[in-house]
Amino acid sequence: MDNLSTHKPSALYEAFAPREAKRIWDRFEFIYTPKHGSWLNMAEIELDVLMGQCLNKRIDNLKTMKEEVEAWQHHRNNMNAKIKWQFTTKDARIKLKKLYR
Repeated sequence: MDNLSTHKPSALYEAFAPREAKRIWDRFEFIYTPKHGSWLNMAEIELDVLMGQCLNKRIDNLKTMKEEVEAWQHHRNNMNAKIKWQFTTKDARIKLKKLYR
């Protein structure tokens, strides 16, 4: 789970009666993602690489697609490919300034 403020007990207490909010909250075990470099970010980056390097052409059947993805995955794993985080928070605020309005 990400670290949104809605993922706190208080969000349930705002929406439900106290007893119901506690009952719902107690049903879950929350495992928060790291604030920097979560697995979801990494998965999205890898899927983008897969789309750009492997699935950027028309593939007309599932068998061929599976073979293409397996070959790409095998090659990528043998390269020991790693994700390189590009920005510090300071750099991101400069580069993505238009998003911070």
